[in-house]
Amino acid sequence: MLIDLGAKVVSISDSDGCLVFENGMTDDDWNQFIEAKQVKRTRLSTLDDTVSGKYIPGRSPWTLPDLQVDFAFPCATQNEIDEDGASLLMKGGAMGVFEGANLPVTAEGQEVLRSNPEVVYIPGKAANAGGVGVSGLEMSQNASRTYWKREKVDIMLKEMMAGIYQQMKEAAGEDGTLEQGCNRAGFLKVAHALKELGWVY
Repeated sequence: MLIDLGAKVVSISDSDGCLVFENGMTDDDWNQFIEAKQVKRTRLSTLDDTVSGKYIPGRSPWTLPDLQVDFAFPCATQNEIDEDGASLLMKGGAMGVFEGANLPVTAEGQEVLRSNPEVVYIPGKAANAGGVGVSGLEMSQNASRTYWKREKVDIMLKEMMAGIYQQMKEAAGEDGTLEQGCNRAGFLKVAHALKELGWVY
Protein backbone atom coordinates (compact mmCIF):
# COMPACT_ATOMS: atom_id res chain seq x y z
CA MET A 1 0.00 0.00 0.00
CA LEU A 2 1.13 3.56 -0.69
CA ILE A 3 1.15 4.50 3.00
CA ASP A 4 3.57 1.64 3.69
CA LEU A 5 5.92 3.17 1.12
CA GLY A 6 5.89 6.51 2.91
CA ALA A 7 3.32 8.25 0.72
CA LYS A 8 0.93 10.86 2.08
CA VAL A 9 -2.50 9.79 0.82
CA VAL A 10 -4.69 12.90 0.58
CA SER A 11 -7.91 11.55 -0.93
CA ILE A 12 -9.98 8.45 -1.67
CA SER A 13 -13.35 8.29 -3.38
CA ASP A 14 -16.34 6.21 -4.39
CA SER A 15 -19.14 6.96 -6.84
CA ASP A 16 -20.98 9.16 -4.32
CA GLY A 17 -18.17 11.45 -3.19
CA CYS A 18 -14.68 11.65 -1.77
CA LEU A 19 -12.79 11.97 1.48
CA VAL A 20 -9.99 14.53 1.69
CA PHE A 21 -7.26 14.14 4.31
CA GLU A 22 -5.52 17.46 4.81
CA ASN A 23 -2.76 15.89 6.90
CA GLY A 24 -2.73 12.57 5.08
CA MET A 25 -4.61 9.36 5.70
CA THR A 26 -3.57 7.49 8.84
CA ASP A 27 -3.31 3.75 9.36
CA ASP A 28 -6.47 3.93 11.46
CA ASP A 29 -8.26 5.76 8.63
CA TRP A 30 -7.16 3.01 6.24
CA ASN A 31 -8.38 0.25 8.53
CA GLN A 32 -11.77 1.93 8.87
CA PHE A 33 -11.95 2.32 5.09
CA ILE A 34 -11.24 -1.40 4.59
CA GLU A 35 -13.85 -2.30 7.21
CA ALA A 36 -16.44 -0.10 5.50
CA LYS A 37 -15.78 -1.31 1.96
CA GLN A 38 -14.86 -4.96 2.36
CA VAL A 39 -16.84 -5.99 5.43
CA LYS A 40 -19.81 -3.68 5.92
CA ARG A 41 -20.16 -2.78 2.20
CA THR A 42 -21.05 0.82 3.03
CA ARG A 43 -20.34 4.16 1.37
CA LEU A 44 -17.57 6.59 2.24
CA SER A 45 -20.17 9.00 3.56
CA THR A 46 -20.61 6.74 6.60
CA LEU A 47 -17.01 7.45 7.61
CA ASP A 48 -17.34 11.22 7.75
CA ASP A 49 -17.45 11.38 11.56
CA THR A 50 -15.03 8.53 12.25
CA VAL A 51 -11.93 9.31 10.15
CA SER A 52 -9.59 12.29 10.09
CA GLY A 53 -10.70 13.28 6.58
CA LYS A 54 -13.53 15.52 5.41
CA TYR A 55 -16.25 14.00 3.22
CA ILE A 56 -17.29 15.96 0.12
CA PRO A 57 -20.47 14.58 -1.51
CA GLY A 58 -20.88 14.43 -5.27
CA ARG A 59 -17.22 15.17 -6.02
CA SER A 60 -14.12 13.22 -6.96
CA PRO A 61 -10.50 14.11 -6.25
CA TRP A 62 -10.12 15.09 -9.92
CA THR A 63 -12.76 17.83 -9.63
CA LEU A 64 -11.35 19.64 -6.58
CA PRO A 65 -9.45 22.73 -7.72
CA ASP A 66 -7.62 23.20 -4.40
CA LEU A 67 -6.42 19.60 -4.04
CA GLN A 68 -2.76 19.34 -5.00
CA VAL A 69 -1.14 15.95 -5.52
CA ASP A 70 2.22 14.72 -6.74
CA PHE A 71 0.84 11.46 -8.14
CA ALA A 72 -2.67 10.38 -9.09
CA PHE A 73 -3.91 6.78 -9.00
CA PRO A 74 -7.40 6.51 -10.57
CA CYS A 75 -8.38 2.98 -9.57
CA ALA A 76 -12.13 2.53 -9.89
CA THR A 77 -14.03 3.02 -13.13
CA GLN A 78 -13.73 4.16 -16.71
CA ASN A 79 -13.61 7.85 -17.56
CA GLU A 80 -12.83 9.09 -14.04
CA ILE A 81 -10.41 11.76 -15.22
CA ASP A 82 -11.67 13.83 -18.13
CA GLU A 83 -10.04 16.80 -19.86
CA ASP A 84 -10.97 19.18 -17.04
CA GLY A 85 -9.76 16.76 -14.38
CA ALA A 86 -6.43 16.21 -16.14
CA SER A 87 -6.02 19.97 -16.54
CA LEU A 88 -6.62 20.47 -12.82
CA LEU A 89 -3.98 17.85 -12.04
CA MET A 90 -1.48 19.62 -14.28
CA LYS A 91 -2.34 22.99 -12.79
CA GLY A 92 -1.80 21.56 -9.32
CA GLY A 93 1.68 20.30 -10.22
CA ALA A 94 1.04 16.57 -10.54
CA MET A 95 4.12 14.68 -11.70
CA GLY A 96 2.52 11.37 -12.61
CA VAL A 97 -0.75 9.56 -13.38
CA PHE A 98 -0.88 5.78 -12.99
CA GLU A 99 -4.00 3.97 -14.17
CA GLY A 100 -5.19 1.35 -11.69
CA ALA A 101 -8.38 0.57 -13.64
CA ASN A 102 -9.48 -0.02 -17.23
CA LEU A 103 -9.34 3.31 -19.08
CA PRO A 104 -9.94 5.63 -16.11
CA VAL A 105 -8.62 8.57 -18.14
CA THR A 106 -10.72 9.70 -21.10
CA ALA A 107 -9.15 10.21 -24.54
CA GLU A 108 -9.32 13.96 -24.01
CA GLY A 109 -7.71 13.62 -20.60
CA GLN A 110 -4.92 11.53 -22.11
CA GLU A 111 -4.19 14.29 -24.62
CA VAL A 112 -3.79 16.76 -21.76
CA LEU A 113 -1.30 14.42 -20.08
CA ARG A 114 0.62 13.90 -23.33
CA SER A 115 0.87 17.66 -23.83
CA ASN A 116 2.88 17.76 -20.59
CA PRO A 117 5.88 15.53 -21.42
CA GLU A 118 7.43 16.07 -18.00
CA VAL A 119 4.52 14.13 -16.46
CA VAL A 120 4.85 10.34 -16.19
CA TYR A 121 1.73 8.63 -17.54
CA ILE A 122 1.43 4.84 -17.28
CA PRO A 123 -1.65 3.26 -18.93
CA GLY A 124 -3.66 0.56 -17.20
CA LYS A 125 -2.33 -2.20 -19.46
CA ALA A 126 0.91 -1.86 -17.49
CA ALA A 127 0.12 -0.11 -14.20
CA ASN A 128 -2.99 -2.27 -13.65
CA ALA A 129 -1.39 -5.55 -14.75
CA GLY A 130 -0.89 -6.79 -11.20
CA GLY A 131 -4.46 -8.05 -10.82
CA VAL A 132 -4.28 -10.19 -13.94
CA GLY A 133 -0.80 -11.32 -12.97
CA VAL A 134 -1.89 -12.49 -9.53
CA SER A 135 -4.85 -14.29 -11.13
CA GLY A 136 -2.31 -16.17 -13.23
CA LEU A 137 -0.39 -17.08 -10.09
CA GLU A 138 -3.62 -18.32 -8.52
CA MET A 139 -4.31 -20.53 -11.54
CA SER A 140 -0.78 -21.93 -11.27
CA GLN A 141 -1.36 -22.80 -7.62
CA ASN A 142 -4.66 -24.48 -8.44
CA ALA A 143 -3.18 -26.47 -11.32
CA SER A 144 -0.27 -27.73 -9.23
CA ARG A 145 -2.40 -28.18 -6.09
CA THR A 146 -0.02 -26.07 -4.05
CA TYR A 147 -0.41 -23.10 -1.70
CA TRP A 148 1.83 -20.04 -1.56
CA LYS A 149 1.92 -17.71 1.40
CA ARG A 150 0.93 -14.11 0.87
CA GLU A 151 4.54 -12.97 1.30
CA LYS A 152 5.68 -15.20 -1.57
CA VAL A 153 2.90 -13.95 -3.84
CA ASP A 154 3.84 -10.35 -2.98
CA ILE A 155 7.47 -11.01 -3.94
CA MET A 156 6.42 -12.60 -7.23
CA LEU A 157 4.07 -9.68 -7.95
CA LYS A 158 6.83 -7.13 -7.32
CA GLU A 159 9.16 -9.04 -9.63
CA MET A 160 6.43 -9.16 -12.27
CA MET A 161 5.78 -5.40 -12.08
CA ALA A 162 9.51 -4.65 -12.14
CA GLY A 163 9.77 -6.75 -15.30
CA ILE A 164 6.90 -4.84 -16.90
CA TYR A 165 8.60 -1.54 -16.08
CA GLN A 166 11.86 -2.77 -17.60
CA GLN A 167 10.05 -3.82 -20.80
CA MET A 168 8.42 -0.38 -21.03
CA LYS A 169 11.72 1.39 -20.49
CA GLU A 170 13.55 -0.69 -23.08
CA ALA A 171 10.77 -0.38 -25.67
CA ALA A 172 10.58 3.40 -25.14
CA GLY A 173 14.23 3.84 -26.07
CA GLU A 174 16.07 7.07 -25.34
CA ASP A 175 13.49 9.41 -26.88
CA GLY A 176 10.16 7.74 -26.11
CA THR A 177 7.86 8.12 -23.13
CA LEU A 178 6.95 5.27 -20.81
CA GLU A 179 3.44 5.35 -22.29
CA GLN A 180 4.91 4.82 -25.76
CA GLY A 181 7.16 2.09 -24.38
CA CYS A 182 4.13 0.41 -22.82
CA ASN A 183 2.25 0.43 -26.13
CA ARG A 184 5.26 -0.77 -28.10
CA ALA A 185 6.02 -3.57 -25.65
CA GLY A 186 2.39 -4.69 -25.68
CA PHE A 187 2.28 -4.71 -29.49
CA LEU A 188 5.52 -6.67 -29.74
CA LYS A 189 4.30 -9.25 -27.23
CA VAL A 190 1.14 -9.85 -29.28
CA ALA A 191 3.09 -9.90 -32.56
CA HIS A 192 5.56 -12.46 -31.22
CA ALA A 193 2.70 -14.63 -29.94
CA LEU A 194 1.02 -14.54 -33.35
CA LYS A 195 4.29 -15.55 -34.97
CA GLU A 196 4.80 -18.42 -32.51
CA LEU A 197 1.30 -19.67 -33.28
CA GLY A 198 2.06 -19.62 -36.98
CA TRP A 199 -0.58 -17.01 -37.74
CA VAL A 200 1.98 -14.50 -39.01
CA TYR A 201 4.98 -15.32 -41.19
